Amino acid sequence: MRFIKTIPNMVTLGNLYCGFLSIGMAANGEFKNAAVLILIGMMLDSMDGRLARMLKADSTLGKELDSLADIVTFGVAPSFLVFYTYFFQFGILGLAVSGLFPLFGAYRLARFNISPPKSSLNYFIGVPITAAGGIMAILTLFGEHIPNIITTVVFTALCFLMVSRIRIPSFKEVPLPKYGTIVTVFLGSVLYVIYKGSYGPFPDLIYIAIPLYIAYLTYRFIKGKNKKEID
Repeated sequence: MRFIKTIPNMVTLGNLYCGFLSIGMAANGEFKNAAVLILIGMMLDSMDGRLARMLKADSTLGKELDSLADIVTFGVAPSFLVFYTYFFQFGILGLAVSGLFPLFGAYRLARFNISPPKSSLNYFIGVPITAAGGIMAILTLFGEHIPNIITTVVFTALCFLMVSRIRIPSFKEVPLPKYGTIVTVFLGSVLYVIYKGSYGPFPDLIYIAIPLYIAYLTYRFIKGKNKKEID
């Protein structure tokens, strides 16, 4: 029973490890695999909370661990990815600018953690760091088709949007897992480039990401269907 209670935390640690591996791969020049690791981290991040509720393993430790994992996988890892793929050409200035992403993301996480537990379920205050990191990963993954100026503008905008007071729709009514919209856009983009035949060799980790996401969608569909039948 004690092992079962630790499963959500193990998934969260898997998310954190994806962030670490992403940083390492970015430093090694494997930018596409680094971006895919961030997306895999998003999938794991969408699972841990639900697993904790399902297994009745909610804990303060799990919540704190989740925040620490998020700042690494969706804050530090994307900032290194952007630096190594584009901002490196600006030297120390590029490194300093890249470092703003996890700073704004950490502030956003801290503000979220102290917000009232019964805050609105229909919107977020500011862009969640998970979504922001996922967007940067997708822009990097398809970087050869996207002008650098767009990446720069989006990077800057996301930094400020994370700490803004703008209400961002949560899309909780959309039948997708948490943050699933970002990953769905990623998968849709993959299918598009396959259809167009304009792709090079895919990063190896994409063959882990897609089955993982499809399996999770299937699980959510079956669970939702069973719940309706019970109701």
